[in-house]
Amino acid sequence: MILHLRAKPNARANQLLVAPDGTLTVRLKAPPQEGQANAVLLAYLAEVFGTSKSRVELLSGHTTAFKKVALLDVDDAQAAIVLARLRT
Repeated sequence: MILHLRAKPNARANQLLVAPDGTLTVRLKAPPQEGQANAVLLAYLAEVFGTSKSRVELLSGHTTAFKKVALLDVDDAQAAIVLARLRT
């Protein structure tokens, strides 16, 4: 499963938000320095989708807010269930 999302660092808590149009935004507690936010992003997505951190890979967007992340052990059906619970 590939996710396209926007990351917002320096938030009060880690949170994955799904807008009514399906846009994904992840708020992260970590600052955007030295890859800290990216590391927190991958760990948080692993937790949310119930997979190992080693099975979550940042494909693009290492230095930008817009990220492309691969969830290697999560299929589309599993992801749809998780994202449906998070819709705002």
